[in-house]
Amino acid sequence: MTPVTTPADGGQDDGRRATRPGRRSVLMAAGAALALSGTFGATAVAAPRPRGAGGGHSADGLWRMDGYGMVARVQDGVLRTWDTTAISCRPALNAPRQGAVGPDGAVRFEADDMAFTVRPQSRNRATLLAHGTAADRDLRRVSALPPNCGRPGATGPLADFDVFWQTFAEQYAFFGSRGVDWNRARATYRPRVTARTGPAELFDTLAEMIAPLHDAHVALVANSPDFQRGVDLIRPGTVGPDEAYETKTRQFIERRDLGGRPLESHAQGAIGYADLPGDLGYLRINRFAGYVDNRGRYDDDAAELERVLDRIVTRARTAGPGRWRGLIVDVRVNAGGYDPLGLAIASRLTNHSYTAFTKQARNDPRDETRFTRRRTASVQPAAPGTPRYDGPVALLISGATVSAGETFTHALQERPTPTTLIGENTQGVFSDTLGRELPNGWRFTLSNERYTDPRGRSFEGPGIPADIATPVFTDEEFAADRDTAFDRARQILGRP
Repeated sequence: MTPVTTPADGGQDDGRRATRPGRRSVLMAAGAALALSGTFGATAVAAPRPRGAGGGHSADGLWRMDGYGMVARVQDGVLRTWDTTAISCRPALNAPRQGAVGPDGAVRFEADDMAFTVRPQSRNRATLLAHGTAADRDLRRVSALPPNCGRPGATGPLADFDVFWQTFAEQYAFFGSRGVDWNRARATYRPRVTARTGPAELFDTLAEMIAPLHDAHVALVANSPDFQRGVDLIRPGTVGPDEAYETKTRQFIERRDLGGRPLESHAQGAIGYADLPGDLGYLRINRFAGYVDNRGRYDDDAAELERVLDRIVTRARTAGPGRWRGLIVDVRVNAGGYDPLGLAIASRLTNHSYTAFTKQARNDPRDETRFTRRRTASVQPAAPGTPRYDGPVALLISGATVSAGETFTHALQERPTPTTLIGENTQGVFSDTLGRELPNGWRFTLSNERYTDPRGRSFEGPGIPADIATPVFTDEEFAADRDTAFDRARQILGRP
């Protein structure tokens, strides 16, 4: 999700903006909670065989996550985590247990707006699922915290620079594809920083160092009483899906494409629907989060989405004489959110199971080409008896289609029935954002996960291309009162 202040993150800059670019990022980042990987040398040990409820293995103990630079401890009903690099260790998440231990030893924890489930697989193996993400992560039991976790960390401008650089060096997955030499960046920028470097100079140095990445999931935010700054990155030549752009384009669509009719609004304005002439439907989705309130809890959003889909994907629109002849789905301005919400929408648009995408996280602090085992995200048809539409879809996309909007594009692109992508390349940022905090309290995010389609192709950077390329919301389109992508979609779906 692009790091902009939108209704999806409460419409306010509360100092967490860098770690809350969208709801999918929130799960990865609040308090830098899950931004962690195995960067230390601890190994699995033959610990005593703990048992959970019903004879299952216990989640209690100390764990290292494959990828993400995290160690976690489950003890006395609390999940605690630490963010680690080779030079640092910072406490992150502190989440109490919710409810009883499951029959298989699974334990649910909650902190702020986030929920997590730790599920033992064996004596020394477990998984951790951040609710609202498309896949769980592997945990391995370890004997001790990294040595850095037992002593105070360094502070001051040099420490801030070093932790920032080291975290990217160990976790960022796309230096090669984005053409950035990170070692050269250190050689260039670290000499600018001394123990006397002020906040403004330090911020500018870090911001300049990451600017060449052109990665909308990379952000840096300083928020203290005496110094507040923020920097977000976006691919050159594209527009971010902020609130002003969303309002402008929605009003244009309602006036020009819908003949002055307002969209039927759902989920606090995140989802709009309209019937079009010729038995066509028009579904506009501007985010995959914030469907209930500004807290944006995944479970609440998922329940609300099901209610919204029940009102839109009805039996009358999917069967009988007035059923949809075609459906236009518009995510040209979409700020991202929870991946599973996109999969839930896709489940109403198919009668067959299929793979939407796969994902892996960088898993070697010295080699950005090595990743964790591949996780597969699939679309399963909605439950029997639930109305589903399995006909042709035209999906409208653009450079303001970001993050979960792009994984949703994967999910519809892979439908077994005809789906045509119309517009411009998506933004090209798929990874759940990895959120961290510097010793001085500044927050930042980066991309550490590689998403691929079922054929193994990654679109990180250039974005997913359209099948039919058209201009999208350009100055020329606005001036001519033209919406070429929308008109092409109606033309294609309106054919006999």
